[in-house]
Amino acid sequence: MLALLLHIAVTLLVTAHILLRRHRQPETRAAWLLVVMVLPYVGALAYLLVGQSNIGLARARMMRQVIARLPLAPNRPADPQGLAQDARALATVGQSISGYPAVSGNRARLMAGSDAAIASMVADIDAAQNHVHLCFYIWLDDGNGRAMAKALIRAAHRGVVCRALVDDLGSRHLIRSALWQEMAAEGVKLRRALPVGNPILRMLNGRIDLRNHRKILVVDTAVTYCGSQNCADPAFLPKARFAPWVDVMMRFEGPVVWQNQHLFASDWMGNGGDDISALLHQSPPVCDGGFVAQVVATGPTYRAAAMPELFASLIYAAQHELFITTPYYVPTQMIQAAICGAATRGVAVTMILPARNDDFAVGAASRSHYESLLEAGVRLYEFRPGLLHAKTLTLDGDLALIGSANMDRRSFELNYENNILISDQGVTAGLRARQEEWLPQSRPVTLEEVGKWGIGRRLAYNTLAILGPLL
Repeated sequence: MLALLLHIAVTLLVTAHILLRRHRQPETRAAWLLVVMVLPYVGALAYLLVGQSNIGLARARMMRQVIARLPLAPNRPADPQGLAQDARALATVGQSISGYPAVSGNRARLMAGSDAAIASMVADIDAAQNHVHLCFYIWLDDGNGRAMAKALIRAAHRGVVCRALVDDLGSRHLIRSALWQEMAAEGVKLRRALPVGNPILRMLNGRIDLRNHRKILVVDTAVTYCGSQNCADPAFLPKARFAPWVDVMMRFEGPVVWQNQHLFASDWMGNGGDDISALLHQSPPVCDGGFVAQVVATGPTYRAAAMPELFASLIYAAQHELFITTPYYVPTQMIQAAICGAATRGVAVTMILPARNDDFAVGAASRSHYESLLEAGVRLYEFRPGLLHAKTLTLDGDLALIGSANMDRRSFELNYENNILISDQGVTAGLRARQEEWLPQSRPVTLEEVGKWGIGRRLAYNTLAILGPLL
């Protein structure tokens, strides 16, 4: 009898917490209620461990304090008259999320590939004169990871101040390695983002798997990089059977560099690093004839549902063409409806997802949405040679989004992400051409094929889709 009363009390308490939590999508509440009801005690423990998006009161307070004392942007905003109406509206959405305005006078270069991106970063670090700031979710002790570390050590020997921030979970192998110790010994300032510590105690002070998923490099407040690539070889040894990992990175100059510098400063100082706010009084030069760009950063301490709002706004803005690549597609109802709606109103919508996903559950949940996408008229492809890890969106030949955010619930609610929104036909054309290069390496998915899926396959996909809000 006592056991039954305890079970009822625990279930009611956790159920009340699920229903009373603010800023939760109904499908997320429903998924957690199902888990708690079906798995007594285990479901309640799972919810306490990974069912919330709280990083801890002390951490949240520190991050708010850091952001409050950082200098405001010295950059000139974009001339509204230089932007189309849709672009102005999208820039307003982006600024409402992380505070950065769309700024003119930027230029960018799309990296040829993963190895070329690391080589370009290393070259910029070797040319650094004042400081290097680096943030990665995953940094491996492999060829590219070691090349980056050695570049930081060389820069530190020249008197350049080097700061490197890595996610405590994503880069756990590097943190335990001799290479990490070597960088520290040679003068590179190192920090771990969102340290896990004792998992049990961590559970009492915020969710354990909230991660910093950003990929940022800033050199002398003059150059920055943004994209999907971690600091690792394309072979990505921890998950080598899915290799090669295909990523996209861009090198930027102009006022948007300051925004990435500001973002890095908030992460660095918010995770206990030294005060670097003085560097934000430096403003990078404006590039003549440069384009308009804007950093859009999201995370658990930003406005709820910010990333899906931006994705949906971009999708609804498309009038002629929309091309999306994402490795992890577990959408909200809003995003799925926006994509289907774009296709049904005549927009040429193309999506490329991985044929083999390194996360089986996410891959299965993605496929549960295939039929609706295909019925709406979306051209759907699965990339075959490896894992297409690039997170890209181009629309109407004018706008592009590049960065770290996936179209899944982790990027929407749990991860700190960084992206850059670009308004420029030339840059968008370059990224669109790269997307086109992936099509011959991908197989088209047809409605006829999906219609032939067996009962078992559909059951598995749709069951995991119910748990999609938890993935």
